[in-house]
Amino acid sequence: MKRQSISRTYIIARRLPSLSLVRVRPAAGNPRRGWLTAGPLAIPVALGRGGIRVNKREGDGGTPKGIFRPRRLWWRADRHRRPRTFLPVRAITAEDAWCEDPNDRHYNQPIRLKQATAGDRLRREDHLYDFIIEIDHNTRPRIAGRGSAVFLHLARENFGPTAGCVSMTKQAMLHLLQRLSPRSRIVIG
Repeated sequence: MKRQSISRTYIIARRLPSLSLVRVRPAAGNPRRGWLTAGPLAIPVALGRGGIRVNKREGDGGTPKGIFRPRRLWWRADRHRRPRTFLPVRAITAEDAWCEDPNDRHYNQPIRLKQATAGDRLRREDHLYDFIIEIDHNTRPRIAGRGSAVFLHLARENFGPTAGCVSMTKQAMLHLLQRLSPRSRIVIG
């Protein structure tokens, strides 16, 4: 009996290394638009209607200037496959919301709401919050009125300004997620 030689080719799926630095800067001549750069990525983004602000306040429409870390990815599991990322991941449920009331003890934290309760729900009809990167803006310490619910999320089709977040296309978000980790620094401004 003759032994057959079998040649096998293995394809190893290599994960890209995580990014240490992500920069978000305003675009020349338009404070509501900007560029996110991360390693070889250069991504057009929409910023807050108030541009980038040093002294962020609740409701001012400004994107806060500073150095932040990504905390976790929230994603619509009913609409998309789980993306590849180094970040902790949580599927968005119908009860997930974010507290934006400076007088509430849960200010700038995720909360669970019942169907009949009002609040800033994370499960939206549009696609803006299909992927949300939660960052540590105004978390240690949390100061009432200094801004809440500042995320990286998906952009409107016309790249209209946000309420203070940084938004981008779905394709750009998925590329960024592959390299983002809790150790990455996000420098805005």
